Amino acid sequence: MVCAWNSSWGNKGVSMKNSVEVKNISFSYGKTEILNDLSLDIKEGEFMVLLGPSGCGKTTALRMIAGLETIENGELYIGGKLMNEVLPKYRDVAMVFQSYALYPHMIVEDNIGYPLKMKGIKGEEKKDAILKAAKQVQLEEFLNRYPKQLSGGQRQRVALARALVRRPKVFLMDEPLSNLDAKLRGQMRAELKHLQHELNITTIYVTHDQIEAMTLASRVAIMNDGVLQQIDTPKNIYNNPANLFVAGFIGSPSMNFIKGDIENGQFVSKGCLIKNIEKDPMKDVILGVRPEDMEIVNSDSSHIQAMIYSIELTGEQTIVTSKMDSNFITIREDKDFESDLDIPINIKLDVTKTFLFDSLSGKRI
Repeated sequence: MVCAWNSSWGNKGVSMKNSVEVKNISFSYGKTEILNDLSLDIKEGEFMVLLGPSGCGKTTALRMIAGLETIENGELYIGGKLMNEVLPKYRDVAMVFQSYALYPHMIVEDNIGYPLKMKGIKGEEKKDAILKAAKQVQLEEFLNRYPKQLSGGQRQRVALARALVRRPKVFLMDEPLSNLDAKLRGQMRAELKHLQHELNITTIYVTHDQIEAMTLASRVAIMNDGVLQQIDTPKNIYNNPANLFVAGFIGSPSMNFIKGDIENGQFVSKGCLIKNIEKDPMKDVILGVRPEDMEIVNSDSSHIQAMIYSIELTGEQTIVTSKMDSNFITIREDKDFESDLDIPINIKLDVTKTFLFDSLSGKRI
């Protein structure tokens, strides 16, 4: 039996028809709506990250692509072919789970080679495929070890190699780094990004971690309550959030929000006055500004008067939280910033980098 390896896999000059299209998919558990009219167009070789809080529907969407959930409303295409009724084993996708899902009684070599065993592939062909996959994730020295003898990062590499050995059209990854410590997550992010770039394999990755999303993705699809909020490159999402939810979800520390009115070309709120706002008069709008687009100044040209509430030195920067009336305002200062608490300060912001949102709909104004 011949291994179903695609000879063009990883060749960026060859069209592999490995795109994924989700069209108007909705899904409910009983009366609970999980996905609402979700549509995604994922290009060949793209690293798409589905990002959102727990319960937003991102894992359900991934499971539907894998064939682990039934599509009752909408359509799924992989490589241009309708997949709604196709069994998971015939979809040519490989899924990497949060829990690794390794067989504890099998050595690494047998764990990696299990998909080949199920296809009836034996002998040198099987051995060569396992070794190649192991080398791609730097595991060739651990092939005779059991999962319990490996670190968390090594076990995750075994799960990746087991997916790689199948040579699938699409990689599906469900929070694969969430069980690792912070240092190892950073290392594995770099390895994953390099591997995906090298192989040019279409990848759909689910996470609630915005750092993973922003560092790994070609594009990010942000979801909330089963609804797609915005899909774009990480840079565009950060610089041009579509609505209040996206603006508050992306960025650490998160964006500052101040509720107020627009009067006579000015944004007015208690303790805050910003001139030259080119908008018609409006009530109950929300102004958003990121911590790095604000600074503490000594001059009278400030926009906000507040009191220092807390100071956190993170190493490379200092996070200053101030209080303006009932609002907490976070400013990103350099690492040398020092001050006592409960000191009045003047805050100036870059007006060109502010955002306005409708307080009811959350939409950008």
